[in-house]
Amino acid sequence: MTLPYPCRFTIKDFPMEERPREKLTGQGPQALSTVELLAILLGTGSREDNALALAGRLLARFGGVRGLQEASVEELVSIKGIGRAKAAQVRAAFELSRRLGSAGREARVIRNPEEAAGLLAPEMRFLDKEQFKTVLLSTRNRVIAIETVSMGSLNSSIVHPREVFKGALKRSCAAMILAHNHPSGDPQPSSEDLAITRRLVEAGKLLGIEVLDHLIIGDGNYVSLKEKNLI
Repeated sequence: MTLPYPCRFTIKDFPMEERPREKLTGQGPQALSTVELLAILLGTGSREDNALALAGRLLARFGGVRGLQEASVEELVSIKGIGRAKAAQVRAAFELSRRLGSAGREARVIRNPEEAAGLLAPEMRFLDKEQFKTVLLSTRNRVIAIETVSMGSLNSSIVHPREVFKGALKRSCAAMILAHNHPSGDPQPSSEDLAITRRLVEAGKLLGIEVLDHLIIGDGNYVSLKEKNLI
């Protein structure tokens, strides 16, 4: 990445039309690069770097936006020029983005695996650890709630029917969709995934709660066990 002006230049030294804030105001946020957007978020640079240079170093250190999203406050403050205030701003921005992605999910009607994946993937595709979630549905497949059942590598002891169906029974759900992510990015099901799914489908039959599907979320793709006739 090549910055338009050396690090020793401050943003005030830039021509007005090349300053990130003024550019956003005049042209809209879509006209800005990722570095420019992050520079606005940081607000100021450090003694050595202007805000653009500092933003560029952050992105380079963590391998882009996805890596930066996963960085903890402690990892952020290890970068020279990033104090706890700037680290908190970055973490808050990503959390707001996550919440925006989940806003309005409840009350949606799920008609097919693609819609279910669209509901879950924006958040789950970037998780660095496996999470197992349930989408709880009414008789008309309207989303009542989305619950996180477990975090960590899946196995039959962690994903226990008692925990999976607890929320569904409490909310008197008619059906549910199971979902978990593969941090590797490859959504192909493992033998453990299939065994857990079969176990939960059978438990659902006993409880009168239909398991409609099990989605495995990868990086930009997903697998529906229903579509593959594995449920």
